[in-house]
Amino acid sequence: MKYEPIIGLEIHVELKTRSKMFCSCLNDPNEHRPNVNICQICIAHPGTLPTINKKAVGSVIKVGLALNSEIPEYSKFDRKNYFYPDLPKGYQISQYDMPLCKGGELSLFLSDDLEEAKKIIKITRVHLEEDTGKLIHPEDKKSTLIDFNRAGIPLMELVTEPVIHSGKEARLFSQGWQLLLRTLKVSEADMEKGQMRCEVNISLKPEGEDTLGTKVEVKNLNSFRAVERAIDYEIQRQTDLLETGDKIMQETRGWDPIKEMTYSQRVKEEAQDYRYFPEPDLPPLHLYSKTKGGGLFDLEKLRAGLPELPWKQKAKIIKDMTIDVQPQKLGLTAPPVTIITTANLLIQDGKLYDWFEEVLNKNPYNSKKQEKRENFISLATNYFQTDLWGLMKNGNIDGHNLKINPSQFVSLIELLVEEKISSRIAKDVLIEMFNSGKDPDEIIKTKGLEKISDESVLISTINEVIKNNPKAIEDYKKGKENVLQFLVGQVMAKTRGAADPKVLEKLFREKLKTTNN
Repeated sequence: MKYEPIIGLEIHVELKTRSKMFCSCLNDPNEHRPNVNICQICIAHPGTLPTINKKAVGSVIKVGLALNSEIPEYSKFDRKNYFYPDLPKGYQISQYDMPLCKGGELSLFLSDDLEEAKKIIKITRVHLEEDTGKLIHPEDKKSTLIDFNRAGIPLMELVTEPVIHSGKEARLFSQGWQLLLRTLKVSEADMEKGQMRCEVNISLKPEGEDTLGTKVEVKNLNSFRAVERAIDYEIQRQTDLLETGDKIMQETRGWDPIKEMTYSQRVKEEAQDYRYFPEPDLPPLHLYSKTKGGGLFDLEKLRAGLPELPWKQKAKIIKDMTIDVQPQKLGLTAPPVTIITTANLLIQDGKLYDWFEEVLNKNPYNSKKQEKRENFISLATNYFQTDLWGLMKNGNIDGHNLKINPSQFVSLIELLVEEKISSRIAKDVLIEMFNSGKDPDEIIKTKGLEKISDESVLISTINEVIKNNPKAIEDYKKGKENVLQFLVGQVMAKTRGAADPKVLEKLFREKLKTTNN
């Protein structure tokens, strides 16, 4: 029997605010001293009362607007009762039946596959609550310490519908969600710092049937790799159990990144176990008024203030890179994969996105022949993706500290289009530009890398190569045309890539024809 995975995600995100959710203590994720940013409110001294952080509420509403969620006119907070050592109140202030955002959707827009990128993941809700403290386990394993700096930080939770069907889809959704949060500037969503934590709910059902299987939750996944691998592992684990006739237990499991396997933690609580009830110390929220006046926020003003969203940035950059490409001429029904991949890289770094947009806008052939316009775009895309991006990744450089400005990159690509330098020279020049920030013309002139097209200069090197490679010359005379590229390569190596390969090929043919006669 074949089984279909049914997966839903719950993703917690710490919001970027100056203070905590219900008190004035600093919200500082970089504070490493334990129990510094705490007060009587966030560690729940008797008689203290919380107050609501308006910026945190507004941040969640901005997210809901970007997701096309329904923003209710009224909302409220609730008490969620459970007892963990890192929960100072013995309950958590959260939201139950009146979340800030209902519904919504987010596509898998970061996929390199255009069809997969169109898949819509429906969202159940986005709500706001407070974070817990952090348990610290010393190496002696004889005690557990608690740091309450994190307790009370604004924590936004997104819950998807169970419409995800693979680890890859879950990873793409999580990556897109993180990028949206960073674009909206509501959270850094740094998974290594615990600012974004994923939980997956997964069950298997027989293909073609409607009844869902037993749900298993895997908690606290702190990397995109962990999200994908944990789901893939659970799919296989649950499949093996079902195929041997065993039952799947509804439980909470953890993920061991070393062994790359899940492990049982506890039996899963049901919603009624939390004994939700309206938070008595906080008033209901009147978020906005459907008529003029009243409410905490002007919804239309918030909507108008949203930045360009990443999926729209992707569509724009793809259009800009393919505006002159005629699919019927190239035999294409979609942009080349290199363009889609480049667009995905660019939208994940806002500064780099602006940088590349300026490169395309400065294309010196925008008002000239279409062939050169397309050639410029193709070369710019390829040199960015295969060369510059590799240098940036290896050097841990982002768009903010890239030394090459758009005009310099345009000048380099123009030299290639005009065939004034070879591809080999261009790669070397780009490395020097990356390290020094110098103009390509200055580097080429200083290092003597100008393209050599003067036949009188090249002929002596050609004669030397012919003399030193008698076997290759003999093979060429026997009709092995590919030897010609070897000979050209020998001269290119001796001239450090500065020779014009087209001139070399012409000279070799003439020379060898004369020699043969």
